[in-house]
Amino acid sequence: MTPLAIAHRAGNSLAGLHAANTLGVDVIECDVHDYRGRLEVRHLKTAGPLPFLWDRWELASASAPRLGLRELLEADRHGTTFMLDLKGRRSTTAPSVARTLHDVAGHQQVLVCGRYWPSVELVGELPFVDAVLSARNRVELSRLRQRVATAPHVHGVSVHLTLLDEQLVTELHRHVEVVMSWPVNDLAALDAALGLGVSGIISDEPDVLAALLARRR
Repeated sequence: MTPLAIAHRAGNSLAGLHAANTLGVDVIECDVHDYRGRLEVRHLKTAGPLPFLWDRWELASASAPRLGLRELLEADRHGTTFMLDLKGRRSTTAPSVARTLHDVAGHQQVLVCGRYWPSVELVGELPFVDAVLSARNRVELSRLRQRVATAPHVHGVSVHLTLLDEQLVTELHRHVEVVMSWPVNDLAALDAALGLGVSGIISDEPDVLAALLARRR
């Protein structure tokens, strides 16, 4: 299978969406948060009552406008294949995402991923949604191997690159169509991931994605 080029977090802004589509990637990933009844698309986390959003090396004002999932989907003009990374364990997230996807008429196939698999699998019941189960550590990976061996409707998995070896990738491919990995943010990591046989490359770096696309051509 030709490895998919997946632009990590590119869908978290309209500028990122445009840039990734211009590059010609196969899939554009975004992070979906259910916050006070609204589905927001962002990587930064809230800080409770404090007036900012944060990540390891970044702060932003909590009062700044935030992109909504519906706005993102409706802004697409390229027939983008989105991968929605569902964040958190709120019971309302999956139903809200499913309703939004159903309401945005005419949208093509969507991938939904996340580390909280019940939400992913619930949204994956929609006929135009493919479920991708994520694992970031060895405990999650152990559970993932058991889950994909018995779950009938899992399209793919997304596993941290440090957890993979060639034998495991082969095992996972027996149960799912796509084995994705991240972070693949330099050419050495790209070579390593492709050498393992993964079928989806998730990268933050346009240069890495461009190199993958060039190799495919």
